[in-house]
Parts: sequence; structure tokens; C-alpha cells
Amino acid sequence: MTVLYEDNHLIAVAKKAGDIVQGDKTGDVPLSDMVKAYLKEKYHKPGEVFLGVVHRLDRPVSGVVLFARTSKALPRLNKMFAEHEEVRKTYLAIVGNRPPQPQGTLIHWLTRNEKLNLVRAYDREVPNSKKAVLDYRIVAQSERYYLLEIALHTGRHHQIRCQLAKMGCPIRGDLKYGAPRSNPDGSISLHAWRLELEHPVSHIPLTIEAPVPEERLWREIMMRM
Repeated sequence: MTVLYEDNHLIAVAKKAGDIVQGDKTGDVPLSDMVKAYLKEKYHKPGEVFLGVVHRLDRPVSGVVLFARTSKALPRLNKMFAEHEEVRKTYLAIVGNRPPQPQGTLIHWLTRNEKLNLVRAYDREVPNSKKAVLDYRIVAQSERYYLLEIALHTGRHHQIRCQLAKMGCPIRGDLKYGAPRSNPDGSISLHAWRLELEHPVSHIPLTIEAPVPEERLWREIMMRM
């Protein structure tokens, strides 16, 4: 586990693809428990360690995950993330198909099938749908792939995965949304790269970045940015 930022109120770590942020029915050790164990050991805490889960990343996704270390910071962070006004999330995605335009804004209405854990995107509002908005731009390319930088304006379940697939650009390795083949490690090539926000207590602007996965394609395509 790599710590990206830490102070009395916050801790941000780099999630690896395959880690789960919070405990689920698999019984696998979640990232939240790993962070608690790290804090308990580092600060020699005798009792239970407080840690608030502020947001999540899908299991096959890597990148920045932020936690609250105090009950003072947690509700403020929850409000900031829920309203999407004081938090900027920037992702990187590798896709095999070139987008129709080098940059643009995608606006869709998403519906979620919870039983299948699958989201569908529509060009217009349909019953039980939620509006989803993101900006994208091509920032690099290799012989076979394109690297997209994505700025989220809303935070819907599987939003980036679904919206890029709707555009005809499924994320590399994302079989659920139309990629032709899986990645060898079970990941998808989507990375929560940068998180920008105002500190919930000190109000100092923060920018937290997570290095991309240690995979040859990621390293090579990032060198072309």
C-alpha cells in the first residue's frame, strides 16, 4: 500500500487494481482495513482506529482513494463528494478505438441493473435514469491504443466505463462493457489519476496524484503525453 498524502484529518492511498475499498461478500481484506492497520501501527493506537470511507473505485480500477481520519472531516468530505462542486476528479483511460472527436463532452442518462451490476447509457432521459456528464480529450496514443484524460462532472456508478463504451470506445480489458479481451491481471485500464479539493478543515487547496500501474503499456503511453 502506497500512502500519497497524510495529515491529522485525511489519508490518501494508491489503490491497486483488484483491491476492494470496503468490505463485501467476498470476504477479501479491504483497503480500508489495510489503512486502519497502517495507522494503528504507525501511531501506536491502543483501540479502534477511526477511518471514514468517502468514495469508492470499482475493484478492477486503480488510483487515488481518499479516507477521513477524523469525525470532523468525514461529514464535510461526504458533502463535498456528494455535491461534486468542490472536488475535481481526473481519470486516465486506455481505449483501443479512436474517439470520433479529439475532445468533447459526453452527456447521457444512465440506468442501473443492480442484479447484473450493469449500467446502460441513453441519449435522452428515460424512466429511472440519472444524468451523467464527463469531458474527455486524447492526450497520447501508441500504435494500437489511445490515452484519454477524463474529467468527471457527475459521479454515477460505472459512469466512465459505460459512457466511453456508448461512444464506441470501451476501456481496454473491460469485458463487461464491450472490450474484445481481458487484461492478463484482471484489471481494466482505467486509473483515478488526480484528485483536487479544498481541505475540509484547513481549507488549503490539495492536489493528490497516484502513479499509473507498473505495466509496460501504461509506462509507454504515458511517455507520449
